Amino acid sequence: MNSPARNISQDQPRPVIRQLDEGAINRIAAGEVVERPASAVKELVENAIDAGATRVEVDYADGGKTLIRVSDDGCGMSAEDLPLALSRHATSKIDGTDLLDIHTFGFRGEALPSLGAVGRLKLTSRVQGGEGVSMSVSGGKAEPVKPAALSRGTVVELRDLFYATPARLKFLRTDRAEAQAISDVIKRLAMAEPYVGFTLRDVSGGGEGRVTFRADPESGDMFDALHGRLATVLGKDFAENALAIDAEREGLTLTGYAALPTYSRGSAVAQYLFVNGRPVRDKLLVGALRGAYFDFLSRDRHPAACLFIDCDPHLVDVNVHPAKSEVRFREPGIARGLIVSALRHALAEAGHRASTTVATATLGAMRPEVAEPRVYQMDRPSQSYSAPYRPSSGVIEQSYNWQAPERPEPMETPGFAEMSVPSARMEEVEAAPVTEALPLGAARAQVHENYIIAQTERGIVIVDQHAAHERLVYEKLKHQMAEHGVKAQALLIPEIVELSVNDAQMLLDMADDLSRLGLGIEPFGGGAIAVRETPAILGRVDAKAMIEDILDELSDLGDSFSVQARIEAVLSRVACHGSIRSGRRMHAEEMNALLREMEATPHSGQCNHGRPTYVELKLSDIERLFGRT
Repeated sequence: MNSPARNISQDQPRPVIRQLDEGAINRIAAGEVVERPASAVKELVENAIDAGATRVEVDYADGGKTLIRVSDDGCGMSAEDLPLALSRHATSKIDGTDLLDIHTFGFRGEALPSLGAVGRLKLTSRVQGGEGVSMSVSGGKAEPVKPAALSRGTVVELRDLFYATPARLKFLRTDRAEAQAISDVIKRLAMAEPYVGFTLRDVSGGGEGRVTFRADPESGDMFDALHGRLATVLGKDFAENALAIDAEREGLTLTGYAALPTYSRGSAVAQYLFVNGRPVRDKLLVGALRGAYFDFLSRDRHPAACLFIDCDPHLVDVNVHPAKSEVRFREPGIARGLIVSALRHALAEAGHRASTTVATATLGAMRPEVAEPRVYQMDRPSQSYSAPYRPSSGVIEQSYNWQAPERPEPMETPGFAEMSVPSARMEEVEAAPVTEALPLGAARAQVHENYIIAQTERGIVIVDQHAAHERLVYEKLKHQMAEHGVKAQALLIPEIVELSVNDAQMLLDMADDLSRLGLGIEPFGGGAIAVRETPAILGRVDAKAMIEDILDELSDLGDSFSVQARIEAVLSRVACHGSIRSGRRMHAEEMNALLREMEATPHSGQCNHGRPTYVELKLSDIERLFGRT
């Protein structure tokens, strides 16, 4: 193996420290701030919002590689402001006395000079009561200020991004991928500013282009405006199945919307987090969001949410990342605890509510797929009246098979009394009008000894009896555990786990918390710890593997739910074995009792893995299914 080459060798002259020129400095800064066209769009749109714009229009061509144009109706800039705006570390947003007192998106004064260093940048602006002015910068070389025609606000036009650093172009993705990244940036900023209108237009190929996203300014209070904006950006399904969040703790305020567990996604693409209005991708906050739902979703499902944390700027440092996409809280535990407690409280208040998309999917599955387009009589070739059109025997048979249930082979059809395994039962229910007024209605029948059919005032409810009762038993067991604590079992021979000194100290700092969950640990010299107690409910357990799992989560999130998650996983299995099994016949009283308990129990709308426990079909949907409307 060759030894690595030294930077400085005895055979070479001593390197000389020299000051880089302004162009090189700006290109280096651009490498940190402007990673791709979407990064440039983010910086320019944030500047427009900081300028007080109420409408922002973004045009791009070829994924933003050849053209990015941002127009706004903000306060504008004067002829004296333009040269300063294109200078490094020149900004109107802070005075430099307090780098934590930041109330705007931007504050470093790096974006415009960095973009001018790697592309062809042109600024056109006009202040109210002043004249329009323009200034251009290409590859770091500035031109003088010129008069320009503009009604109000500012237009920033960036062409040929990275033409001055062509090596960067090789790392860009396809036009479509870059356009998608630009769209994602605009949508995040649109959620952060619901009172600002946004228009995104693809002008590739010239002309007026094609509008790919549009969000008009919202009105009303903050929650109404945000709800309307989320319906525009994320879709009506999210807005219909999202819970309003409003909580406060020790100077931190959490607002926004979080979706029901049954409205989960296969990846974390629908998680949007904001700190003081700034879109962030923070590992701590994402972990807190995941922790709030860990009791309701399986590991392969992810919650959907749009959450805003607002606090005094001195409680959070936003200047820890070149693109300002990460933040650092002074008290991260408070932020995490606020998210977890607020979301769990909102989910508990939702009770048995399940996502409306479940019913939509059910109705979609019920509709038969048409293999061929329907052909009407008027569209067929003309035939004589003596020989009218008659469908072939194959068509008749296909139609009959779709409508009629399958029958057994014997020629003689048995009566109800002769059927050995009935597929459905119906029982009379007393006081039906009273129970129908309740959310889950009155039980009318049991189908295949697994599904309860209930009638409500507005439709029907289909309940998975096993999944529903499993959740009810699970919630009861959790309540008992919370009241009496987790019992610990002492090991006859303590298990010694060898760790690094830092990892051992991290666990020992949490010894009291782990003890409340039934895990007793003590120092054993050096980096070793002795595991003396494990949760009794877990039975035999691999203590070393558990300790390593806890360490992984501590390193990733700063907190750990591993022990509690393992305990509740056991509770979930116990609940499964103690619940009503599929195939068991239930009397009407039992079915109605199950429905009433579901209405009174939080989280009963989904099973322990996030799947729905019931489906509600509105009468109007059923009538539309049969073509009655």
